Formats: sequence, C-alpha cells, structure tokens
Amino acid sequence: MNREDKLIEVLEPLASKHGLDLVTVEVAGTRKRPVLRVFLDTPAGGITLDELVDAQEWVDAAIEEADPFIESYDLEVSSPGIDRPLRKRDDFDRFAGETTVVYLKPGAARSKFTGISHGLEGDELVLEMEDGTMERLAFDRIKKAHIIGQIDFGGRNFDDEDASLDQDN
Repeated sequence: MNREDKLIEVLEPLASKHGLDLVTVEVAGTRKRPVLRVFLDTPAGGITLDELVDAQEWVDAAIEEADPFIESYDLEVSSPGIDRPLRKRDDFDRFAGETTVVYLKPGAARSKFTGISHGLEGDELVLEMEDGTMERLAFDRIKKAHIIGQIDFGGRNFDDEDASLDQDN
C-alpha cells in the first residue's frame, strides 16, 4: 500500500466523523521535504475556511499517529478547488455532466481522455468525447481524474466588452 492509500485509509473515517468528505490525498514535493495535501469538502460542497482550520488539527494528529513519514513534511489542508479531483465511485456519478479529464494506469493504448462525464455504468465510466462518440473506461484502470471547473460570470460576454473597448480607441 502506498502512502496516499494508507493516509486515505486513516483519514476517510475521521473526515466522515467530522461531517466532511475526504476528496483525496496527494504527496508532492521532494523526498527530503514532502508536501502532504489533504483535500476536504462538505458532502453538499462548499467547505468554509473555519472548517479547514479545524480540520488541520485532527488531520495533523492522525498523520502523526499513523506515521507514514520518516522525514519531516509540510501539511496543506485545503478545499478541492475548481478542478476537483474525482476518486470514489460516487464522485463520478455526483459530477456527471461535467467536463472531466481522466488518466489511465500504464498499459492502455491511450492514457488521457477529456470529455463530458455521463457517470458510471456498471464498472465503466462513460465519457462523451468532443466528436460525440462515447468512450467507456474501466473504473479499475483509472489512475487519476478531475473535473475542469467552469466559472459563470453571470452571462456577461467579456469578449464583446473587449471589442467595444478597442473601438473607443
């Protein structure tokens, strides 16, 4: 079991106990100074800064007890952000309809797919590709996935505003 999986095993029940959803765990940085990133959210989405500050304490205590790091590390507890990672089966159904990037484990003929998620059908993620074709990706072959966040500017078209600004000059 790798570090991320061990940490997920330790942190997931604690997050649930605190009414939060453990989105994922990442280990980045260097071997001498790893950075441990723990992404949390509320089941409804929209975790607050106060919830993250409170979580920092119990996350840190749980990691110290599990002790997957011999060396020192930097801990970052954060929201998943706009490009939310997808890890659990429920994530893929919850965010069906979103543009999703999927990376497959080594051995596949193609390693990266981007399309509109239609969620899981059985043990396969269904993605609608840009050309309208459907790709079916075995869930157990997914290495990593995330949605591509969209920002709604209230229907404003900034390209039109930029064009009118150019005409004034």
